[in-house]
Amino acid sequence: MIWTVFLLVQVVLLFFLLTQRSRSESDPPLDKGAIPWLGHAIEFGKDAAKFLNRMKQKHGDIFTVRVVGRYVTVLLDPHSYDCVINDSDSLDFQRYAAVLMERIFELRLPHHQPVHTKALMKQHFQGMNLAALNVTMSRHLEALLKAEMPPNQKYWKQTELFHFSYCLLFKAGYLTLFGGEQNNNSADPSSVYDEYRKFDNLLTKLARNTLKPEERRTAQSARHRLWELLAPAGQPEDSGSNAWIHAYRRLLQQEGADEETQRRAVLLQLWATQGNVGPAAFWLLGFLLTNPEALTAVRSEFKQISQMETSGASLLHSHGNTPVFDSALEETLRLTAAPFITREVVQEKTIQMANGHEYYLRKGDRVCLFPFTSPQMDPEIYPEPQKFQFDRFLNKDGSAKRDFYKGGRRLKYYTMPWGAGTNGCVGKQFAINTIRQFVYLVLDMDLELCDINAQMPEIDTSRYGFGMLQPKGNLMVRIKARNMH
Repeated sequence: MIWTVFLLVQVVLLFFLLTQRSRSESDPPLDKGAIPWLGHAIEFGKDAAKFLNRMKQKHGDIFTVRVVGRYVTVLLDPHSYDCVINDSDSLDFQRYAAVLMERIFELRLPHHQPVHTKALMKQHFQGMNLAALNVTMSRHLEALLKAEMPPNQKYWKQTELFHFSYCLLFKAGYLTLFGGEQNNNSADPSSVYDEYRKFDNLLTKLARNTLKPEERRTAQSARHRLWELLAPAGQPEDSGSNAWIHAYRRLLQQEGADEETQRRAVLLQLWATQGNVGPAAFWLLGFLLTNPEALTAVRSEFKQISQMETSGASLLHSHGNTPVFDSALEETLRLTAAPFITREVVQEKTIQMANGHEYYLRKGDRVCLFPFTSPQMDPEIYPEPQKFQFDRFLNKDGSAKRDFYKGGRRLKYYTMPWGAGTNGCVGKQFAINTIRQFVYLVLDMDLELCDINAQMPEIDTSRYGFGMLQPKGNLMVRIKARNMH
């Protein structure tokens, strides 16, 4: 017994000796935290924005922190982001993505070729095929929204805005991209959404391995049920706008993925395509409803469109015709889009900051950009950064504003909700079109807050790093049909 304890102590001591490190002159500032091995993991996971702001004030625009035995170098100078974004040789995106895929989706794709998947996504979400997706999405949005309204137009529907936005957009996206009942085991969209929300509520804990036993059972149950619901119904032919899911499954088959792996990969795609649009629409509608001037401006722009065009929907699919809406959406994303951009250091690298300083990155570390902190919430770039200003991205002449500055220099990256570089969001335009069409349809109805003095809910700080933020509370609204297009 004594010998066993002695060996355990030796193993623990050896582990700490191997994982300890000190800072050299060429390294970024090092902050290991007070807790051995765990480091700053608790504070980082609880509220990443608050923690990284504290580290930025303490160390500057670049620093290295210890998190669960790993060392993460955080870069917060947007002028220097290209040295990370443009280096795919020393800094690898796929390794950390593979870790998250296994933790969250229990998915391994050993023969996966990301370049082939990206090419497939571009083929279906850009160019001529984008128009077909827009038309199908519009049809589903209109039908689902109409079904949500009471048959008698005199009656109001009272609902939570977050559930209303997320649920409706999820169902429309599921029917448009995954074929709904036609191709996925005759699955009812409502059933898929219910299981998806159980899973989505635990996603950040899955990623961090912090689930309690009961939460783990819930996550496992929802995940298995979604795999069943997303199983193909057997139609081999490509038809309509959901042709991409057939092509994606074929690609997985070519890469050697069996049916079980394919179902898991389709769940990953369900989250990737549907996890951000609904929350984004919620925040935008919430900001508009709690800012009457902004609501009036967007409604006025949409009214002008409907008067000019016999088909307002077709015009809304054309990029660049709604500068007021586009500015309001971009401002919403500035305030609520908070993804991490993470890379694995696969070979030693010296990065040169925009100010000329050089820092050494060690192999095996991770590098993280957090655009939410900088540039999106930087008061030097955006005065009163916590405040929603619907026209912040408009010039005085009404054109789109693209010139923002930090330290007297024009910024290349002044807001980054869609990522950047080769890993930027392929479906960006489809997502924008979808949100625009949804907001257009909803604002063409009678929509108002149940409490005219209601304020925007606080954010769930545990969602930092995973795309769109979600609210802790909600906004109660009432809505009834007026004129459906």
